[in-house]
Amino acid sequence: MIEKLHLDWSNYYKKKIKRCKKKKIKFLTSAFSVQDYLKVKKLNMDFIKIPSGEIINDLLLKKVSSSKKKIILSTGMSTYDEILDAINILKKKSSKKNIILMHCVSDYPTKDGDINLNTILYLKNKFKIEVGFSDHSLGIDAPVAAVVLGAKIIEKHFTLSKKMQGPDHKASLNPNEFSQMVKKIRKIEKILGKKKKIITKNEKKTKLLVRQSLHAIKNIKKGEKLTKYNIALMRPTGGAPPSKFNKFIGTRAKKRYFIYEQIK
Repeated sequence: MIEKLHLDWSNYYKKKIKRCKKKKIKFLTSAFSVQDYLKVKKLNMDFIKIPSGEIINDLLLKKVSSSKKKIILSTGMSTYDEILDAINILKKKSSKKNIILMHCVSDYPTKDGDINLNTILYLKNKFKIEVGFSDHSLGIDAPVAAVVLGAKIIEKHFTLSKKMQGPDHKASLNPNEFSQMVKKIRKIEKILGKKKKIITKNEKKTKLLVRQSLHAIKNIKKGEKLTKYNIALMRPTGGAPPSKFNKFIGTRAKKRYFIYEQIK
C-alpha cells in the first residue's frame, strides 16, 4: 500500500511548495530518516517535523539538532525518559526555545478515554517548552479543547473521503470539517484573550450603573446628623464609595440632600 502511494521527491515537492506559496500556506513535511532530512533541508522550510516513530532515532535527531529551524517533535508511544533523551540531543546544537513538543497518541482512531489531553499541561510543566497536539481522534472536540489547555500547534489529518483505503482516513477530517475546526479554534483563541485582568470599555460603562455609592434615603437638612436611617448604599456609583460609609455615620450634613441624591 505504501509503495503504491509513494510520492516522488523532485516533482511532488516542487508542485506542492509552489501551490502552498500561491495559497500563502507554510509548507511542512516530516523527516523519517537522515536521508529524508537532507532532502527536507534543501526545501528551506520554517519547521522541521520529527514524527513519533523517530523520537528514538538518535542519528536523525543529531543531524536535525544542527538546524536553526523550529523543530516539531511528536511524542506518540514515547516515555518521559525517551522524550528527555531526544530533547537533550536536540538542544546540544539547537536552542531549547526552537523545540516544540507534540502530545500524541499513536492510535487510529484514538478513543476518547485514551486522548489524555492533560498530558499537554504535564509536558509544559516538565520540560518548560512549547507544546502542541497531534490528534488522531474522531471529530474536532479534542483539538479545540487542546487549545484551551495551551496547545500552540494543532496537527490533524484530513482526507477527501473517509471511505478511502488506508489506516488514517477514518480518523481524518474532510475539508468542511477541517474548516469548522479552524473556525472553532480561532473563536476559542479570541475567548481566551490575554493573560491579565482587563476592564473592557463596556464594563466601564456598566460599572457606572451597577456599583453602589452613598445616597440619601430621606430628605436631609443641612446640619442634620447622618445615620443608617437616612443614608444607604445604592446604585449608581458617583457618590462616596461603600468603604467610606461608616466614616459618614455620625457626621453632620454639609448641605441639604433630597431623597436618593448622591452624597459626595
